[in-house]
Amino acid sequence: MRFMYVLLFSAFAVLSTMAPVAAADLSEPQMAIEDASNKLKQRLQDPNFPHDFQKINAFVQEVIYPHVDFDLISSLVLGKLWKDASPSEKENFKREFQTLLIRTYSRAFFEFKDWSIRFLPVTPEEDERKVLIKTEVLQPGLQPIAVNYRMLNVKGQWKAYDIMIEGVSLVTNYRTSFKNEVERTGSLQEVINQLAKRNTEALSAKNNS
Repeated sequence: MRFMYVLLFSAFAVLSTMAPVAAADLSEPQMAIEDASNKLKQRLQDPNFPHDFQKINAFVQEVIYPHVDFDLISSLVLGKLWKDASPSEKENFKREFQTLLIRTYSRAFFEFKDWSIRFLPVTPEEDERKVLIKTEVLQPGLQPIAVNYRMLNVKGQWKAYDIMIEGVSLVTNYRTSFKNEVERTGSLQEVINQLAKRNTEALSAKNNS
């Protein structure tokens, strides 16, 4: 579980504590990251923000969501299961999976501090709508963590659809986890139900803490 905190928090760290870079030196997808970074920096002026789940939840919805293609991520995470899922299962899974990411991100605020980010040269892909954004997450006294973002141009907006931490893909990691859960329970709907229950219980505990 701690690895997942590192994975998810590092994934969003670029959107929160990026080292200053001149806008003129950034590509469009990097500028999308910088935009979210600047907005979060303003929010972090509130010392209570990292400890207020409702504020974090609102931030993710308002700032992170526009820069992440949760529809595509959800379909990639389920893989072959997505094709056989009903429309309601797809929508419910997307909602609960997004809540899971928000919960993990919220808890990660208590685990990690003093991050800074360094952009590396952009790696274009054969499909001009896609690009690989390479960064390093820096923390005092520790080795840099390689964080790479696969981004897609969706109707003129660059959105992340996978994040790789030290070569480990968030999509692949969760795909394996959910595939195993479906095999264990025998039903995608049952996995969604269990995920919804865990989300509800976790959110209730946070709201009462």
